[in-house]
Amino acid sequence: MRTSLSTSLLITLAMNSAFAVAAPDQVAQRKDVSLAMANDLLTAALTACHADGRTAVAAVVDRGGNLVAMQRDDNVGPHNTLAAQRKAYTALSTKTSTRLLAERARSAPDAENLNTLDELLLLGGGVPLKFDDQIIGAIGVAGAGGAANDEGCAEVAINKVLPAVKN
Repeated sequence: MRTSLSTSLLITLAMNSAFAVAAPDQVAQRKDVSLAMANDLLTAALTACHADGRTAVAAVVDRGGNLVAMQRDDNVGPHNTLAAQRKAYTALSTKTSTRLLAERARSAPDAENLNTLDELLLLGGGVPLKFDDQIIGAIGVAGAGGAANDEGCAEVAINKVLPAVKN
């Protein structure tokens, strides 16, 4: 009796395992930000800020909103570290630059409530990273002396790094 119960259990487990194999079309294939790309973007962003005589902090998040890498100049206020990451997260989450999102929140009644979401930071300086028409992450820059400067440093980095990785 004991042998047949064990055998039945093994057969049941083997049959269930056979049905649990995922088909290749069920596995998502997505492009994402690598650590090497994140570091290149951060270096390019801070270099752009330095070219204008500014210091800053920059952060890159992947397509899931996870921090991949961050670089901070020596004399940047500590609040800017979190701001850079939140700007990147906001740009990724909304698939929109944070400068444009902030403008929409100020001018469109439907978008006003965006300011009430703790996760979002509606200050310019966050820009989505696009590759092959997919959002693969985002970069956020803070502390460069205003939203326009922050976004400018981010845009220079994107224009320098992302075209270099195109197919």
